[in-house]
Amino acid sequence: MSNKNLSLGSYGRIGADWSFNEGSAIGRRLNLNNMGSIGGRLEEQDYLELVPAIHFLPFKEGDSTIINVQFRFAAYSKSLTLMGNSSTSSPEGLTFAIPEMYAEARNIANSGVNAWVGSRLYRGADVHVIDHFYFNDHSGQGFGVEYKNTRFCTLFIATTDTTATVPPYFYINIESGTATLALRQRVVNILEHDILLSKKNTLTLLGEYHHMGKAEGDPDEELLDSELQHDYPADYGFVLGARLVTELKGYAPGGFNKLAIRYGGRIANGGDGGMARTWLTFGAPNLEKQDFAKAYSISLVDEVLLNINKNHSLSAYVVYTQSKGGAKTKGLAETYHEKEVYNYKQDFTIGFRETYYISDIFHLLSEMHYSQRQDGEDPTYSMFKISLAPTLAPTGERSYWARPHLRLITSVAFYNEATKNNLYSPHLQFVGPKSVGLYFGVKAEWFLWN
Repeated sequence: MSNKNLSLGSYGRIGADWSFNEGSAIGRRLNLNNMGSIGGRLEEQDYLELVPAIHFLPFKEGDSTIINVQFRFAAYSKSLTLMGNSSTSSPEGLTFAIPEMYAEARNIANSGVNAWVGSRLYRGADVHVIDHFYFNDHSGQGFGVEYKNTRFCTLFIATTDTTATVPPYFYINIESGTATLALRQRVVNILEHDILLSKKNTLTLLGEYHHMGKAEGDPDEELLDSELQHDYPADYGFVLGARLVTELKGYAPGGFNKLAIRYGGRIANGGDGGMARTWLTFGAPNLEKQDFAKAYSISLVDEVLLNINKNHSLSAYVVYTQSKGGAKTKGLAETYHEKEVYNYKQDFTIGFRETYYISDIFHLLSEMHYSQRQDGEDPTYSMFKISLAPTLAPTGERSYWARPHLRLITSVAFYNEATKNNLYSPHLQFVGPKSVGLYFGVKAEWFLWN
């Protein structure tokens, strides 16, 4: 929705659900822990984004500069309860966030140069079925410039030591590990360049350099705990990556294949929990050398969308991630803050969604996926899930991207013994150790971008 000076976009989902346990209790996500929505997201909790933008016109006629100031307001229930049954005064109730507030100028003075400043969800395409921004999620506060096929930005990531989980962004500053209230800044410099190999093939190259300065003891820390005065050396990290986007022939328009590989070293070996931000450092440091010199992460993602004909669309994906921290062990390792974290993990997921257009307004979504994860040297956790969702698309658009959706969802998950016994799923944590998880829900999802 837009006019000359103002536009409004939105993304959201809301509904009601059951897990058919202990008197039809409210449902919970069936997917594995520590993998976010990776593996299908039809059971996702209520969530809302409103995205207003203010548009300015250049002063001179003939100047094609596009000037925007954009905001994004997000709300979700921290306790995973229904949004309509929660408020800011409820225990672990509604949480509000402003992940975007930035100004941008595009094609400045007809030069082709773009510039932006502020806090921005600066990222490329995601695997929509699992809402995973897998390659270049450079969301954060900073500034950037773009010219033709080249993009550069600098992010300023300031963190405090915390164990609080704040969905969807979660970060423990294991690099400093102190209890001081002072911020320790990480500066992330990012360069991307697109190479047009042909009309149907585009290669994107990615490079990042991270720097975190020396952590010096805070004289005020003695007021908190004299044992928490620490001095740690500076550290750095780097990222190299490439993504190939191919427009597929032989099918209806809109089909593509996106193959991406990325390597991150030292403190740039993030992320985890379904997040792909490289500044979400994974694992523990080498306490002897007080650095992340041996830390790394390898990420491989392939996503395909086939619009087979007017009645069928098929989306498929595979996600593989292997990460290791700076400590020598693969198992639990101690951080600077005398906490233990896993120093190694390996994730693998493969899945698909088939959309059958029964008519213009009635679509049938079917999903299947397999996920597995290994934390340290623990047994491998795995699950297999199938979902069926008859869907009303009231706009009458016969498209994979048609929204809003009103869905009737049935999902069944099968867990291995390790997953069952360790309650390694939000669903199992709610219902107890079971080999099979069942979810039934009525959900709405929409998006409309300004």
